[in-house]
Amino acid sequence: MKVYKFGGASVRSAAGIRNIVKIVSAEQGNLFIVISAMGKTTNALEVVLEHFMKAERDKALAKLEEIKQYHYGIMDELRCDRQCYAATEPLFDEITTYITTGIGNDYDRCYDRLVSYGELLSTTIISAYLNSQGQPNTWLDMRRLIQTDSNFREATVHMEESQDNLRKTVDFTRSRIYIGQGFIGANHKGIPTTLGREGSDYTAAVVGNLLHAKSVTIWKDVPGILNADPRIFPDTVLIPELTYLDAVELAYSGAQIIHPKTIKPLQNKEIPLYVRPFGQPGEAGSVIQATTAHPIEVPVLIVRKNQTLVTLRPRDFSFVLEESLSKIFQIVSKHRLKVSLIQSSAISISVSLENSRYLPGALDELGNDFKVSYNTGLELLTIRGINPDIERKTTEGRQILLSQRTRRVGRFLMKEQRND
Repeated sequence: MKVYKFGGASVRSAAGIRNIVKIVSAEQGNLFIVISAMGKTTNALEVVLEHFMKAERDKALAKLEEIKQYHYGIMDELRCDRQCYAATEPLFDEITTYITTGIGNDYDRCYDRLVSYGELLSTTIISAYLNSQGQPNTWLDMRRLIQTDSNFREATVHMEESQDNLRKTVDFTRSRIYIGQGFIGANHKGIPTTLGREGSDYTAAVVGNLLHAKSVTIWKDVPGILNADPRIFPDTVLIPELTYLDAVELAYSGAQIIHPKTIKPLQNKEIPLYVRPFGQPGEAGSVIQATTAHPIEVPVLIVRKNQTLVTLRPRDFSFVLEESLSKIFQIVSKHRLKVSLIQSSAISISVSLENSRYLPGALDELGNDFKVSYNTGLELLTIRGINPDIERKTTEGRQILLSQRTRRVGRFLMKEQRND
């Protein structure tokens, strides 16, 4: 059995969904397919949520109508039968009822309830279309299978309970293909939860682990894992193979291709993870596995945008590093912020944090014990395999606020580069 995961870019159009049919048709073995929301549907549902939280119901419903027409447009282009439209109508009705009767009093809980419909819609449409194209499959509601804790928006999967649920439900003697949503689950009360950034990749890894998959393949709109983002750096090259450790290091530095928590379930059972080009399914792409024949021989450049550099100093000039770090990280964790870089001196600690809606609250709380100063609009460049030439080319003329170097890695926190 193999696990295939298709992201939002792959399912954003009728052409992409037709390509999924080709890819699935080429695989004769058992498949578990994990699918994200279509295109920018998650972002659109976040707008619905913002209006809902402000009790702007008319605006929320108007945005929901845009989302509905987008999905209906794809179904029209696919020439879906009436059953496909009929299967999506109850989902839109549920969202409408929630908007018109619910109360937005807990952002994270409401987020998981509303935004999870993106994956439910995409899988419903694609499952119906695959059936119509001679690829019979079984649609699954992953809210009933992936059990999590109640840490809304970044829920942790309860592996044992989820394994029991999956093994009771998935039977390849009855169906060769199963289709389920990425990103979503539910707590023990059945309340929807989401798994955080890159949650669909994580779902694919969890399913692969729990069902003992032969491999997991993530289909992307890139040739595989590249040594840099081609939208930022010219002359990128493909990295054909990486170890699990390589992948975790790159992901921790901010590489968008994979998330560190995706690797762990696969590493535990030594399941290879393939990253393959959606537009050229015949190409091998890249593989992440326990060992490789060749180490990474090119510099890897990773840019993490939307960073804020926060510098903390004691109010009374006393500074016990261990005690201060503990307090700082408790506050950062409480406010669900991600630390990208840390640097300390005799009288200060500086941390680079991903900017988010929770940052102002964290800065206020940190201000109770520290003098706080911060710079926004920054990006963190990490160069793995650094050398003087690549450092000069990538940082020349840039305002560097903070830098760190080891023997093979350089990290530079700089003002974001504008391309206007």
